[in-house]
Amino acid sequence: MRDAADRLPGLFAGPTAYRAGFEAGLVRMLDEPVLGAFILVLANAGFDPALQRRLDSALRQRFADWQTRFDRGEPHAVDAAPDDRAVFDGLRRSGIGAPGLTRWRRVGDWWLQFNPLRAFRPPRTSNATIDGLRRRFDAAAFHFDKPFLKPEILWEGTWSGHALRLLFNKFPFATGHALLVPEPATGLPQWLEPSWHGLVWELVRQTGRTLPGIGFGYNAYGAYASVNHLHFQQFVAPDRAYPIESARWRHNGGDEDYPLAVRRFDDVDAAWVALDRMQSANLGFNLLYRPGRLYLVPRALQGRYRHSAWTGGFAWSEIAGVLTVSDETAFEALDEATVLAEYRRLAVPALD
Repeated sequence: MRDAADRLPGLFAGPTAYRAGFEAGLVRMLDEPVLGAFILVLANAGFDPALQRRLDSALRQRFADWQTRFDRGEPHAVDAAPDDRAVFDGLRRSGIGAPGLTRWRRVGDWWLQFNPLRAFRPPRTSNATIDGLRRRFDAAAFHFDKPFLKPEILWEGTWSGHALRLLFNKFPFATGHALLVPEPATGLPQWLEPSWHGLVWELVRQTGRTLPGIGFGYNAYGAYASVNHLHFQQFVAPDRAYPIESARWRHNGGDEDYPLAVRRFDDVDAAWVALDRMQSANLGFNLLYRPGRLYLVPRALQGRYRHSAWTGGFAWSEIAGVLTVSDETAFEALDEATVLAEYRRLAVPALD
């Protein structure tokens, strides 16, 4: 029998429990006098039609309340985090109804999502030129242990001997999207150690027994990680696999090559050997963890190639075949040739 500290939280008991906990957390945040909490709920509702229908009236009322607070110069508004004020300024210019729901379009093997609210999202370090994968944690910069993020916590506790925190993703681009932060108070940089790789491998393996569709994405620093604080991106999408998981690709036993040099691992230790080599060689990469397997994709670091104007840069989701687009004209116009050309921009050979 596993130690009690290793028992999974009730949130992971099954799809119903996860959705109920996820929605309850969002409803709770609507009552928080924190601008960032309102923006987070609005963005998550825009990703989920059922959730938007449920919360539409309350969101419109909260939007009007926040406009009044700004007009009156109330501290909760004018002293909010600069990133949140910038997003709200965009919302005031466009109106709460303008962002609308996330829309989807299939282009060849790839999924495009038009996610307009993410256009208001601050880039943080995701637009910076990065020369190395490892950088010292900066407590003065944005990180996931800031006190104002407390209302955004979905769950926290101890599992497998480590303190874990699960926060809502403020600008989601995946179903059930959350951020897993190991030892959040320790100030770990976005750099993998064997313990963190093993922890996520085991966590997704165990949660996969009860929660179909769960997975974790990871962006190396310099591979469009927006925050230099160790985190993994959790999602729960039972109805849609990522294109990188298709059986047609050679890395999954098929006959066709993916547009990037993907390596698939079905053993935790073999995967770590490859990851360690990537980090030691200062090579950019993105990861997709699924129960019992890992997709490792080498790619060019930020600043060593120039991405097209229609994308903010390819992170783990784009690398896995689901591309977020914040410009409606580009969303409607993109074709498969353009998508494949973007993959070629950042492609690098795989380490043997």
